Amino acid sequence: MDFTKVKAIIFDYGGTIDSRAEHWSEVIYRGWKEAGLDIDKETFRDCYVHGERFLEAHPDVILPSHTYYDTMLRKITAELLRLEDITGTKLPEIEATADKAARYCDRFAAACVEEAMPTLQELATKYPLALVSNFYGNVESVITAYGIRPLFQFVIDSTNVKVRKPDPGIFAIAIERFGLKPEEVMIVGDSLKNDILPADKLGCPGVWIKGKGWTDKDDAVIHDPMIKTLPQLLDLLPLK
Repeated sequence: MDFTKVKAIIFDYGGTIDSRAEHWSEVIYRGWKEAGLDIDKETFRDCYVHGERFLEAHPDVILPSHTYYDTMLRKITAELLRLEDITGTKLPEIEATADKAARYCDRFAAACVEEAMPTLQELATKYPLALVSNFYGNVESVITAYGIRPLFQFVIDSTNVKVRKPDPGIFAIAIERFGLKPEEVMIVGDSLKNDILPADKLGCPGVWIKGKGWTDKDDAVIHDPMIKTLPQLLDLLPLK
């Protein structure tokens, strides 16, 4: 794929920048283990999906000022309440357990963002960058706390614009703000469904950062161009 026409770059956030393209279910599962919960993967995934749906159905739970720790604490608490329903057993010290798992996730995300920062900084010297994320209305607070907000010209949070991936319209908003043609705006993300296929529909060059997916079937999918790590993006673009 020819990237010589690229004049701006749109990044996804969750999974792309904050987890080395590893699906966040895997990270939170490790957080559960860190908090002392030894639960089978199938039961955990039920709880994980419940936590996602809970936050989507209760947008008032996450405030615009909330950090990632705040977000994870509320999400994991919802997951653990679901676990109580499934098992029919009350968890001792549920608040402490959720706190420990949320702190693990926050530390992991912070380390991944710090690792991604040099690549983002180098790209920001050559291209205007934007962030487009399916989030809870607080992604700006999250990336401000992690120190990368100044690298992006603007940020689009699905909760705020009322458009959610995989709807290509959320990316179209960003393209319009750049004032560029779709073929001049690269979209970089860890999700084929949410980032790369919408890029294809819009006519944007897309680069898939392919990490550990939700299922083995996801892991087997191929869609070029693919990279494994964010720094490899520098090898694709004409930076000189």
